[in-house]
Amino acid sequence: MPASESFRIPKHRSHVPVARQRVRKTLADWGITDELADAVTLLANELVTNAVTHCRVSHSRINVELTLTNRELTLEVADPDRDRLPRPHDSTPEEEGGRGLALVAALADDWGCRQEPYTKCVWARFKVREGAHAPATL
Repeated sequence: MPASESFRIPKHRSHVPVARQRVRKTLADWGITDELADAVTLLANELVTNAVTHCRVSHSRINVELTLTNRELTLEVADPDRDRLPRPHDSTPEEEGGRGLALVAALADDWGCRQEPYTKCVWARFKVREGAHAPATL
């Protein structure tokens, strides 16, 4: 049975570290504490930051979901600005930002985005090595 953890945070920069900490704790609870945990936590930080920065819906909440199956871990970050799908962008060396999706593409085994009825979701998938496990309580 797949393990799943989801939570919502307010669309505010001060809540990005909260999301990062929740992702890290969930991964540790599932036995994922290696480079995969570092990559997933970094990409969660990037995707949540993008959602907080670019979502134009006032007073909204960002949804973060992690799903672990036998061989795959999926990270999903959704926000209610469904008509603005993210696009990768070539940043110049002088630009401070704009590299988040390039980082997602480099670290995830697969990634993409989709429109849902009231939200958009950006997702990243990772192959999982032996040793990760769903919590016994599921």
